[in-house]
Order: sequence, then structure tokens, then C-alpha cells
Amino acid sequence: MSEERSQTLIASVQRALTLVDVVASAPRPVPVKTVARLTGLTLGTAYNIARTLVHEGYLAQEPDGLVLGGRFPGLRPSDDEGVFLAKTRNTLRSVTEQLGVTAYLSRYDDGEVQVVDIVDAAASPRVELWVGINRSAHATALGKQILAELAPEERMDYLSSHPLEELTPHTVRDRRALLSQLERTQGATLEHQEYALGYTCVAVPVRAPGVLASLAVSLPHRQLGSRLDDTIAHLKSAAGALSIQLGTEHYGRGASALAAPSFTI
Repeated sequence: MSEERSQTLIASVQRALTLVDVVASAPRPVPVKTVARLTGLTLGTAYNIARTLVHEGYLAQEPDGLVLGGRFPGLRPSDDEGVFLAKTRNTLRSVTEQLGVTAYLSRYDDGEVQVVDIVDAAASPRVELWVGINRSAHATALGKQILAELAPEERMDYLSSHPLEELTPHTVRDRRALLSQLERTQGATLEHQEYALGYTCVAVPVRAPGVLASLAVSLPHRQLGSRLDDTIAHLKSAAGALSIQLGTEHYGRGASALAAPSFTI
């Protein structure tokens, strides 16, 4: 770029566009602190630019970060992705608000179990996801619920290419024991301290054409006992409503497959 041309550029506009690009490229809401770190902006500058872009409609503020606003139709996810993300995020937010715990959604896509989205509860922070779900499906309710829904041959294919790593002393590492556990799964899956000591996770299936997913919450192990039945009932209700919404949208588009981006944890 020539020196004369570079002198005509407006640095504040460049910074704003860089910030928008970070948000547009992210598969889920991005906290302003993360945006500042990724762009090299000071935190104060990032907040001021974000506040301006939200005011103008180019970005929108979700409880857990920034997303693209309505002024950027060309940069938003495709219609299918947008439908999936909007409906699942609303469901996760509702679960978090009603139960007061962090809610998760995972999905089976192209032979892998992936986390699609998480909505945090301030009073019950998420489990530190130190091992990606692609390596720990056997040790999480999120993953086990999906594995239980797979056809037997798909399940065996998955397990043959994914070692059963020991994450805690409670992790099930014997394939026969895991398969027996998965075959007994009926409508809900519990995981007691298999992924992280001190935490329990409970998941239920989300079923719709083109979608194999699970909705889950995690909370400290000692808190679940008296709340288990109510928690499962609430999750099943939320997952059932989400399944209907996704199925209705699917058939409304002439049975085109729904898709959603994912992120690695």
C-alpha cells in the first residue's frame, strides 16, 4: 500500500471492522475481553467500539458475549444455521434461567460428537472443559446420550476410533461395560464424576430430522440428589419442545437438512 493511500485510512474504522470480523468468525457469542485479546485492542477501546456497534445494530449483545446484529444480513449464518442456533440458544437460556445451572448442547455431526453451545449460570459456573468432547464423549452425559442414540454399527465404529481415556478414577474405560450402560439408557443419561471430580451431568436427547443432539446441565455432585427428578423432567420438556420446533422448521423447508457450526473445547 502506498504511503499516500495509507494516510487516508481511518484507524478507528479499521479497528471496528477488525472487531466485527472476530465476532462474525466465531461460532458462538464472544465476550468483549476475548475480542480485545484477539484484536490487540485495549479493553477500554474494545468496549467503546462494541458499545457503538451494538447501538448502531451491527452487533448485538447476548448475556455471554457479542453476536452479529441485524445490520449484517450477509455475514450472519445461513438460514439453516441461523434457525438452529437461534432456537437452541433460546432453549439453553430458558433452561439456565429456570434451573439456575449451566446448560449445554452437543451434536453428532460427520462422525464426531461436538459441543454446539453453552449458556452459563452465574451461580453455577460451567465445568472446566479441559478435554475436548471429541475425546471424552464416553465420559460425559452429553456424549453418552448421543452414543446411546446411534445405531449399533455406528456406535461400534465410533468407539473403535475413539480410545476410552481415563479422565477420573470414575471414568468407564471398559468397552463392554460402556456398551451395556448405553444399551440401558432410556430417555436420560447421568454421568457421576467421570469427566470432572465433584460434578455430575445429566443429559436428554434432542431428536429431529437431520439432528441428533443432546441437551444437558452440570452441577456440583452433592447438589443433584434432591433435584434429579425435577431436573430431568425440565430437561425432557425443553428438549421435546426444541425437537418439535426443529422438526417443524425442517418440514417447512421441504425436508432440507439442518446444520449448525460447532466449536472445539
